[in-house]
Amino acid sequence: MAEALKHFFDASLVRQIARDLATVHRGFAERAFVDECVAGLAERELLARAWHIADVMHAFLPPSFDAAAQVILGSLGPELEQTEGHGLAPFRYLPHVLFVQKHGLDDFELAMTAQHALTRRFSAESSIRPFLERYPQRTLARLREWATDPSAHVRRLVSEGTRPRLPWAPRLRAFIVDPAPVLALLERLKDDAERYVQRSVANNLNDIAKDHPDLVVATCRRWAETPSRATPFIVRHALRSLVKRGHRGALAVLGAGTRPNVQVSRIRLAKQVRIGGELSFAFSITSKSSRAQDLVVDYAVYFVKSRGDVRPKVFKLKRVVLEARETIELSGKVSFSQMTTRKHYPGKHRVQVLVNGVASTDADFTASPSTWPKGGPR
Repeated sequence: MAEALKHFFDASLVRQIARDLATVHRGFAERAFVDECVAGLAERELLARAWHIADVMHAFLPPSFDAAAQVILGSLGPELEQTEGHGLAPFRYLPHVLFVQKHGLDDFELAMTAQHALTRRFSAESSIRPFLERYPQRTLARLREWATDPSAHVRRLVSEGTRPRLPWAPRLRAFIVDPAPVLALLERLKDDAERYVQRSVANNLNDIAKDHPDLVVATCRRWAETPSRATPFIVRHALRSLVKRGHRGALAVLGAGTRPNVQVSRIRLAKQVRIGGELSFAFSITSKSSRAQDLVVDYAVYFVKSRGDVRPKVFKLKRVVLEARETIELSGKVSFSQMTTRKHYPGKHRVQVLVNGVASTDADFTASPSTWPKGGPR
């Protein structure tokens, strides 16, 4: 994804941005702007390309933020009509968002206006964060208003922009220490009808749970006790990391807090997989109880890391109701394709089954290089 985005910011996109700005700003040096943006673009990575375009915009637009922002706002295309399925197209406004983030900090009201407009076309989740740091009370007050905005994109900004540990963005350390202001905003969004917003609320709670697990469990328990159409999904998604860690309180909120009375059979799998391939495994679970049991079944893969050490990563598998004395068969797959978020290395790995957070049976296997060294395997 990052590589595709990197190449999205190319000369063709720069020319589109130039045309948009030129339609609003009389005398805009369109050709010079394009030349300046394109110079050195190929050598830059994704975010550096967007920042470069934003910096060139600053050089070619009026020097005051007031005047420059009016040009930027006037150059924007139509709002996004849907919340998903837009591909890379909205990313064309990343340089515009970065421009506001860097040059709008001294003009709170106009910067808020700009971000309100931009987030309806892309997302201002990153650019809102410096304002939360410099103007915490003013920005939180504005976000409280936006929590009831007609646009789902604006409402999502309220939750996504306040995530304490938003990926690819600086952490909001004040909210890591005290998430109360964020939770107050999420209370306003917990009944939102849009899944786009619900997912963001859950992701925000998942962030908070990394530092305040019991607080998030208590919040989710309270929401689960008075459910709306939105809260069941939010609660399940918000507790996912705690469930993977076997947090008893999180499992209890989902109705799977009791220690399972089951027998898990030996995991059946191939003893070797090539990096770049896929490993399939299967096992069965037999109830040893005279009552039905609500089970959350996950699995951990102990991946070999670059230095040869082994670290587990937990994956969701299935939530089941196991009837008295019932036996069920479950299966899963482990991808060994190289990813930007996970690199794979040769060596001895392990799969382990987790039932309601309790580790049970496991099995070892070996990951081999995708191609053997010259001369074949040794």
